[in-house]
Amino acid sequence: MSTLVTEETEGFVRKIGLNRPEKRNAMNIAFIEQLSAALARAEADEHVRASVIFAHGPMFTAGLDLMDVFPRLGDAQTLFSSAGIDPWATHGPARTKPLIIAVHGKCLTLGIELMLAADITVASEDATFEQIEIDRGIFPFGGGTARWVRTMGWGNAMQYLLTGDALDAREAHRLGLVQRVVSREALMDTAMGLAARIASKAPLAIQATLESARAAVLEGERAAAAKLLPAIQQLATTEDAQEAISAFFEKRPPTFRGR
Repeated sequence: MSTLVTEETEGFVRKIGLNRPEKRNAMNIAFIEQLSAALARAEADEHVRASVIFAHGPMFTAGLDLMDVFPRLGDAQTLFSSAGIDPWATHGPARTKPLIIAVHGKCLTLGIELMLAADITVASEDATFEQIEIDRGIFPFGGGTARWVRTMGWGNAMQYLLTGDALDAREAHRLGLVQRVVSREALMDTAMGLAARIASKAPLAIQATLESARAAVLEGERAAAAKLLPAIQQLATTEDAQEAISAFFEKRPPTFRGR
């Protein structure tokens, strides 16, 4: 089986590369399965605290490989079994570790939805974004309809979902689709530096932050608020919380172990 997704670890950060450049990194069934498995391995590895998804080749992704996926769309829910994690967070268990996306060149359809399902996106100045399902007689079914609206509001979302028009990196940043815009040369250093900074923090606190924020989005602010006190009481008893206090009084950087 060809390696459609590469994996490499630097410190506490797992680098996951989209690796089908001869097909513009279009995502077929095998590609999706390998990406799902790569995220599951990062989730299960206690030495990994954050991940960065990037792309090999001249562009991020052409999105879904329709010719391969459409005939098998009825099997879509089987792609993300207990052995994998859905990169688009629409099926199965959620990630507990932060995910950063580093985008360059063209990013179409499923690639944008991958960004919206992640936590932070860094884009190069040459990046462009097109949610063009409307031109193919379908609609974004990787979580995009809800997340575009949640990210930038109804009118801004519909302007692009209903036309398929392209956004450049600056407009994507203005609307909140991406969080940082940097030069092409600085893209990976920026994304990896951000991931390393996050990975240096207390892992259990990072996970609790993600869980609380997701609860607020998916269940509502009141439901999330009801979970705050039990969560903070649990965190206060961890070794990492004690380490943070000791480091503060000893005027040194803390060393967190995720316990």
